[in-house]
Amino acid sequence: MPADLDPVTRHPKAAKPGEPVGMHNATCYGCGDRSPHGLNIVNIAGEGFTVHADMRVEPWMEGGPGVIHGGLLSTAFDEVMGAVPKLVAGAAVTGHLEIDYLKPVPVGSVVRIDAELLGMKGRKIYTKGVAHLVDSDEPLAISHALFITIKGREHFSAYVENSQAADEYRPYFAP
Repeated sequence: MPADLDPVTRHPKAAKPGEPVGMHNATCYGCGDRSPHGLNIVNIAGEGFTVHADMRVEPWMEGGPGVIHGGLLSTAFDEVMGAVPKLVAGAAVTGHLEIDYLKPVPVGSVVRIDAELLGMKGRKIYTKGVAHLVDSDEPLAISHALFITIKGREHFSAYVENSQAADEYRPYFAP
C-alpha cells in the first residue's frame, strides 16, 4: 500500500451506519437475493469506512469434515470487503485478495466479517477484513484486498448477454 494515500470522504449517496449497503445485483452469488445457490450476504454499513456482515455456515458449505470450505470463506470476504468501496467511490472490482486462515470455521456457526478501508490512491482502494464467530472477537481469518474503481457500463457491457438477468440489464447497458 502506498504511503501517500489520497484523502477520502464518505460518498453522499453511501449507506448510513446501520443501513444495508446495496447489492451488486440481484443475481450476484455473494449478495444477490435472487441467487438461489448463493451466499445471500447482507452487508451493513458501519461508522467511518466500515462494513460488516453475518453469515450462517450451512452444511452445504462444508469443506473439511465439519468446517467451511476455504473458497466459500474467500467468497464471503470478497463480498463484504467489496462493499467498502461503495462507501467512498461507487463501483469497484477485485484486483487482489489474500487470506490468512488462522482457525477452522465450524459448520453450524455464524461467522461475522468486519471490513474496513485502509486507504485509497487514485482508482485503487485498499481494504482489510477479519472473520470471527459472532460471539467471539478471536480472529479465524484475516484478509487484505485491493479493489479498482470502474465505470460499470464500460466494464460490463460486453458481458450483459451472458447474464441470467440480461433482459433487465440490457436497457441500462444500451449504447
